[in-house]
Amino acid sequence: MNILLLITDQQRADTIEKSTVCRTPNLDLLAKSGVRFTRAYTPNPICSPARASLMTGLYPSRHGMVDVTHNVPSYRADLQPGFPMWSQVLKQAGYHTGYFGKWHIERSDNPHAFGFDISLSCQSEEYIKYRESLGLPRKPHLLHQHTLVKQGYHSVVHYGICDEPAEASEPYFLYSKGIEFIRSQQDRSAPWAAVISVKEPHDPYIAAKSFFDSYRQEDILLPSSRRDPLTDKPRILRRLQSVWEPLSDDQIKEAIACYYAMCTLVDEQVGRIIQALKETDQLENTLIVYTSDHGDMLGDHGLFLKGVTPYEEVYRIPLILAGAGVKSPGRVSSAVVSLVDLAPTIIETAELQEMDGQGRSLVPLLREEIGHEEVSAYWQEGYAEFFGQRLGYSQRLVWFDRYKYVFNGFDFDELYDLCADPDEMNNLAGLEEYEPILKAMVSRMWSRVHRLGDHSLGETHYGMFRFLPIGPNGPGETGMC
Repeated sequence: MNILLLITDQQRADTIEKSTVCRTPNLDLLAKSGVRFTRAYTPNPICSPARASLMTGLYPSRHGMVDVTHNVPSYRADLQPGFPMWSQVLKQAGYHTGYFGKWHIERSDNPHAFGFDISLSCQSEEYIKYRESLGLPRKPHLLHQHTLVKQGYHSVVHYGICDEPAEASEPYFLYSKGIEFIRSQQDRSAPWAAVISVKEPHDPYIAAKSFFDSYRQEDILLPSSRRDPLTDKPRILRRLQSVWEPLSDDQIKEAIACYYAMCTLVDEQVGRIIQALKETDQLENTLIVYTSDHGDMLGDHGLFLKGVTPYEEVYRIPLILAGAGVKSPGRVSSAVVSLVDLAPTIIETAELQEMDGQGRSLVPLLREEIGHEEVSAYWQEGYAEFFGQRLGYSQRLVWFDRYKYVFNGFDFDELYDLCADPDEMNNLAGLEEYEPILKAMVSRMWSRVHRLGDHSLGETHYGMFRFLPIGPNGPGETGMC
């Protein structure tokens, strides 16, 4: 069984849903040949921790990569030794492996050390030479851009438009390399595994003009939570909101259109690689996984980007598993799943020995080996960790059934009913009538903390840390919930 993993960066789940203005026709077709998960979550809302979890099947508190590699010294975030990645397991089993694009998983920046025979990084010299062969400069020239300006800060581009063909883009180049790899494998007897990891639609949202122009301004909807005053949410979010308050409605629409245009560009490349699988008669023997490391606020709650914003726009990610091993294709699953579940899924798909991880294989869901009632009972809880990056905004998130709880170690907590309030406008954590639900969700958090061995919460029984609605021993004196 071959494995093809397609990863984007900072793509929201709703960009591939029917209700969206964002156009992804090839992903729509991919979903029809597989299973699309509507409640797939990242275990962490920033790149390196989420990507390390995808590769190891472990939560950040276990694998040690709790921040992005380029922003903190190694003692603050370093991949712990002794935890294999699924790619190493496949390599040892005889798979031929390739990695094309953004790594950003650990500090060596060396995919070869983690089981990949061939690798090509983003912004490689090979890509620069490719652009030069097309008569283009090293970087695209922007016809239009919006820049964030504030006294004492460097000016940074938020979004922009360039007049270049799709063939000049890095996603096109990386997918071309992936297609070359796939074509080179068609006559080999050994299975293969490939990863194509693009930076799009990560900010700055730089869109090719042809893709941007395909989105009419009048079709772009402003987020319904755009004017959220955030008065029932942690104060840091109001400070962050001030960064984006100068944006006009038209500028927000432009930013969204650029973001959607980047998603459509990537979707076009997905169509190319599926066609290559068909032409080489490898489609029927390949499991295709499409996902992203985390999402983007994109104007919801008056915010952009990701990080300490614990909302669905950042944590809910696209996830499609299609092709070989999928029974009754075209299904949509509401099971609560996570990026940590992909490593054990890949290993089981390859019919190899289980990894010592913290995720759950999705294979039973792909093969319909679990009934609807079992899905409801077993697959309705999710969990995520955030370590606050350089500013230390510690958070833990728990999803269970319709409710979502956010532990904010730096401010008051949040509780949302995602069925009644999908935009997360009304924080229920301070309401007396929701106190039993709040305590039950906190107990679930402590249960996860214990099971995962998350020691980063410190001496939780000490007087300085006794401020949660219920402690780590649960409702009883010593018993756990």
